[in-house]
Amino acid sequence: MAEVTKPEASSLVGTLETKVEIKASAGQFHHMFAGRPHHVSKASPGNIQGCDLHEDGEAKVAKERIEAVEPEKNLITFRVIEGDLMKEYKSFLLTIQVTPKQGGPGSIVHWHLEFEKISEEVAHPETLLQFCVEVSKEIDEHLLSEE
Repeated sequence: MAEVTKPEASSLVGTLETKVEIKASAGQFHHMFAGRPHHVSKASPGNIQGCDLHEDGEAKVAKERIEAVEPEKNLITFRVIEGDLMKEYKSFLLTIQVTPKQGGPGSIVHWHLEFEKISEEVAHPETLLQFCVEVSKEIDEHLLSEE
């Protein structure tokens, strides 16, 4: 369910989005990032170790700062400020919003990535979408095992 959109102004600027269905509640998932970020690496140890991202089998380090938290919308926004991603991107913003699934239990996790590449040679970061999907599923399993 990935969507790739590119503004026409510059091919260096772009957004990526993906949605992942989970069984946990929107509030539980949001709280994992907003209230217990240190538990994220426990819930998704194959992808996140401390602050290290593991993409394509290669460890990547990213240090981020929380830009916004909107508990009533189960939304959190992170800005990457240091690490491997900043070697290829001028800016990288990651927003996670979780909404209750309509007509049934569970939730939808909506990942929205906004970025500006430093040059045309930098690849579009589609591989990060798979990372987002895997992290969502592992956190969901972790939250359900805590119940």
